[in-house]
Amino acid sequence: QPVTPDLLVSPSSQDGDLGSECPEDRGNWTGRLDFLLSCIGYCVGLGNVWRFPYRAYTNGGGAFLVPYFIMLAICGIPIFFMELSLGQFSSLGPLAVWKISPLFKGVGMGTILIVSLVAIYYNMIIAYVLFYLFASLTSDLPWQHCGNWWNTDLCLDHHVIKAGNNTQPVNISNTVSPSEEYWSRYVLHIQGSSGIGDPGRIRWNLCLCLLLSWTIVYLCILKGVKSSGKVVYFTATFPYLILVMLLIRGVTLEGAWKGIQFYLTPQFDHLLSSKVWIEAALQIFYSLGVGFGGLLTFASYNTFHQNIYRDTFIVTLGNAITSILAGFAIFSVLGYMSQELGVPVNQVAKAGPGLAFVVYPQAMTMLPLSPFWSFLFFFMLLTLGLDSQFAFMETIVTAVTDEFPYYLRPKKASFSAVICIALFLMGLILTTEGGMYWLVLLDDYSAGFGLMVVVITTCLVVTRVYGMKRFCRDIHMMLGFKPGPYFRACWMVLSPATMMALLVYNIVKYQPSEYGNYRFPTWAEVLGILMGVLSCLMIPLGMVVAVLQEEGTLWERVQQASRPAMDWGPSLEENRTGVYVASLAGSQSPKPLMVHMRKYGGITSYENTAIEVDREMEEEEEESMI
Repeated sequence: QPVTPDLLVSPSSQDGDLGSECPEDRGNWTGRLDFLLSCIGYCVGLGNVWRFPYRAYTNGGGAFLVPYFIMLAICGIPIFFMELSLGQFSSLGPLAVWKISPLFKGVGMGTILIVSLVAIYYNMIIAYVLFYLFASLTSDLPWQHCGNWWNTDLCLDHHVIKAGNNTQPVNISNTVSPSEEYWSRYVLHIQGSSGIGDPGRIRWNLCLCLLLSWTIVYLCILKGVKSSGKVVYFTATFPYLILVMLLIRGVTLEGAWKGIQFYLTPQFDHLLSSKVWIEAALQIFYSLGVGFGGLLTFASYNTFHQNIYRDTFIVTLGNAITSILAGFAIFSVLGYMSQELGVPVNQVAKAGPGLAFVVYPQAMTMLPLSPFWSFLFFFMLLTLGLDSQFAFMETIVTAVTDEFPYYLRPKKASFSAVICIALFLMGLILTTEGGMYWLVLLDDYSAGFGLMVVVITTCLVVTRVYGMKRFCRDIHMMLGFKPGPYFRACWMVLSPATMMALLVYNIVKYQPSEYGNYRFPTWAEVLGILMGVLSCLMIPLGMVVAVLQEEGTLWERVQQASRPAMDWGPSLEENRTGVYVASLAGSQSPKPLMVHMRKYGGITSYENTAIEVDREMEEEEEESMI
């Protein structure tokens, strides 16, 4: 019986049980909803609860929804769909996907750097949430009253204010709430540090919480998307249940309407300010998580014909609705709180960690069954944070294992452990008494202008270098239809132009970081700016490496490096139709084979296909020049 050489065996003919749709050795989603829920879990994160409501009320209340949805249509949906398409078409992670144009592989390197920095501090926020979650397991919340060892003479709790209101008004301008002192003086112990240059000692309780959060993340991504795809059935859906419970509790409180009115009253004069439009675009940008590589990574584990067009609209609109719902849940409680304290809503409203760890916990102490509501709130934050963190970790692990599949894929669990341990050790500085200053620095700079440069470059490379016509043809191969004029107009002009405006605005309106009244020293600012610049520098660095690997004059090298690699295309042989019938079945990288065949002659059918590919690409290039 004749033996078929390994090179000529197609992946599907080796084993009939594998199913012809997915590259088996890479792993893929095991259930129908794994991908959709993972995307929802990734996009719906802490920002929906602590950034959106505050941004809405400071930028015109209900009127903010107008620029918000316009920016969602211009920036959010098109770039979201582009990332999913790139991932699903190639079944590659954020580094290997740059076979589409090897000259720009540095974009992938920049993405991984940004994601790694974000993963370090994001898990510290999850550690704070775990700390509060454990602190809520008591009959009396520890931040309910003054009189503890960490409280100062400025501490004044609301029970005293309520009692005082009956006789004479109490001046609360120079006082501090017990929840604020609990956060800064007990949890952070920030009084032990004089600033970012003096981190102080490690807070061991925070360190253990950080260790626990990394352990949870590792156990959930242990088997890649096979395990994290199952965990998201809980972490992506449970927050909605809690959010609805908090919403119902919130709107039934006295004074809730005051907060909701404050949140939603439209101030249309705000729409004439460019700041409001920029804020709306920033909210969309960070909320959907475009540019971080998470969407691309998740889509790369899909089957080739998965309907990502439908999924794009489900996730992006679901994310927007969740943000609006969260605003009702937050501001109804803030309205009740402002009535209890006898102060305007804008004096109690805050954004970011201040809302999650100071204002909302204080509001919880005013409710009957306060430990129960506090536990629910922090459990919701935990589940919201975890599935975003899964995505960051999966992105890093997938990107590197796709680069070195032979060495790392069989050892993916061990490699994931190494990454988690490394990031945990890097995050130890965040558990010190001055750790909050480092967290603010990372939050302000790690994913700022660097991330925008990455997204703008990706958009321009796909539409200008790779070519809009080719990209639409690829989507047609996958989904059976080409993207309409709306997507093409956004990809070509609207999305990159909006991102450019964001980038310019960020640079022009640059403000040094601060935390409360603390101003960061110049060296810390420079360090922060370097973090952002380093991810941008990866792009020219990648270009130099790509050009050096080619042959010929400089211009020829640049041209060759900007063309797609010969093995670019669908990962499975049966999905390679049209111009992609260019690789030998079963071969890992046909590029050297093609070079060999051109030099020495070879299998004519493959040689002819290679020439056809070149001819088609040249014709398209000529058309685009015309």
